[in-house]
Amino acid sequence: VWPFTRRTGGPQVMVMSERGAPIVEARGVSRAFRDFWMRTRALAVDKIDLDIRGGEVFGLLGPNGSGKSTTIKMILGLLKPTAGRLSVLGRPPTDVAVKRHIGFLPEESYLYRYLTPIETLDYYGRVFGLDRKVRNRRIDELLEMVGLAQVKRRAVGAYSKGMMRRLGLAQALINDPELLILDEPTSGLDPIGTRQVKDLLLELGRRGKTILLSSHLLADVEDVCDRMVILYS
Repeated sequence: VWPFTRRTGGPQVMVMSERGAPIVEARGVSRAFRDFWMRTRALAVDKIDLDIRGGEVFGLLGPNGSGKSTTIKMILGLLKPTAGRLSVLGRPPTDVAVKRHIGFLPEESYLYRYLTPIETLDYYGRVFGLDRKVRNRRIDELLEMVGLAQVKRRAVGAYSKGMMRRLGLAQALINDPELLILDEPTSGLDPIGTRQVKDLLLELGRRGKTILLSSHLLADVEDVCDRMVILYS
């Protein structure tokens, strides 16, 4: 794991856990995909060790097919490790209680095209059990943060890909998560959209959010991350 120096300004807003305390811990974590006869077809992740500390922006870097998305799915509890030990917020990733404290932006944003951003965020707020006052306040704050306040009544189907990625980021933040996981957040974006997303991540980092950023682009990780790990082969 290599440290990066990132320039940040302003006060740090502390998240739920103590800054610097491990949020994600992985020791010897491996994931093999097997065929019908339980023979190993592919070893996607091979004995990875990492710690993601509270309040840092952590980069998961590597070429396509190096195991980044598989690692994220194990952290989310969607896949079980074949070997090793993995914990998130001190608990197994499969613990449902942990998921309330996680926000996730997948590589592709799957949004309901006929809903507006307000309706989209209200729907996900209901999924997390937020009451109406909290939902309304957070929807206004998030749409302002991602720069969509002026088009909040437009159907999502009329959005550009960059606007959809920003709305997806707002959706990942609706529950005010302790851990934010972003899988290729700048995928398919033009230079302006990429810069806007990076600026949002820098602002979230200044606010003390713990972020796991997965990318195959060194520039993405280099610009916003405090530390990183490289996966290869």
